[in-house]
Amino acid sequence: MRTIRVLIVDDSVVVRRIVTAMLSSDPAIEVVGAASNGKIALARIPGLNPDALVLDVEMPEMDGMATLAALRKTHARLPVIMFSTLTERGAAATLDALALGANDYVTKPSNLAAGAALEHVRRDLIQKLKLFCGGTEQPAESTAPAHSTPPVAIAPMRKRPAEIIAIGVSTGGPNALGELIPCFPADLPVPVVIVQHMPPIFTKLLADRLAARARIRVEEAQKAQLVRPGTAYVAPGDFHLLVERAGDRVLLKLNQEPPENWCRPAADVLFRSVASVYREKALAVVMTGMGQDGLRGCEEIRSVGGQVIAQDEASSVVWGMPGFVSRAGLADRVVALGELAPEIMRRIKAGAAAPSQLQTQHV
Repeated sequence: MRTIRVLIVDDSVVVRRIVTAMLSSDPAIEVVGAASNGKIALARIPGLNPDALVLDVEMPEMDGMATLAALRKTHARLPVIMFSTLTERGAAATLDALALGANDYVTKPSNLAAGAALEHVRRDLIQKLKLFCGGTEQPAESTAPAHSTPPVAIAPMRKRPAEIIAIGVSTGGPNALGELIPCFPADLPVPVVIVQHMPPIFTKLLADRLAARARIRVEEAQKAQLVRPGTAYVAPGDFHLLVERAGDRVLLKLNQEPPENWCRPAADVLFRSVASVYREKALAVVMTGMGQDGLRGCEEIRSVGGQVIAQDEASSVVWGMPGFVSRAGLADRVVALGELAPEIMRRIKAGAAAPSQLQTQHV
């Protein structure tokens, strides 16, 4: 089997050595070279012919952003995984890089000597290299559950209109959300709750960027917030996001209970709470992403009479999360990214004038 040839681009000798050791531990990956900045990397690419780049964000002479912009002019499809610091500056640059065409990112641990943190990075980085260079998803947790039902015909739209939009998304999510959220009208009659697999700092910046483009209000979720129509709440990194009923109101809840599907926040956690509170008026939207987070939650939403929409394979960066939901026969509709907003609106519009039994419009 042909190995995946990787070029590491980072100004730190220590980081280059550690990442080389990480990747070399997998027989399917070969580190063919390293460079201390983008200028050197671009010069070496023709001779090394790598299958992928692991690219640092901040470097002297030519940083990751400039490198990526130049690279995309000559190698539009060469997989690039950004290796970014867990800082506001690193998060902002990473989101910029994703918009410029980087395939994904992995965050550097603050302590390079921490074994558990390094193992997480090693697993994450190797997994993503195999994903983008092999063309198929290979996460360890991606074994389809034995009880999953076979694909079924698309179900018709249920009679009960949706009163909440719960979105689960991962790899490719920032750009996909950037296309979806601005399509919602300013008078959206329901709230939106979002789990995007991202670390702390990144989720706040993502919410701010979505807010700058959207007609609805978008913010990072906070504990005990009242859930309001026309507002999207992004789960903060490292916290599960839930909704809970408090009398005649619905509030947001955050916790740091154990990760699910290797994730915190996890879509399954959010979807279960949405199913419990909104029942047949729940609408789950599963978008591009690696792994199968959201599958169990969609089972619960369907079990209480709610609805599920999945993004299609052609418009997904990775058809992991929506693919599992679709293959399990849980999706009422499978649609392209550009069709998600109209499909969502179709499923809530019928109830726009109907008062909710759960008061989410007023304090």
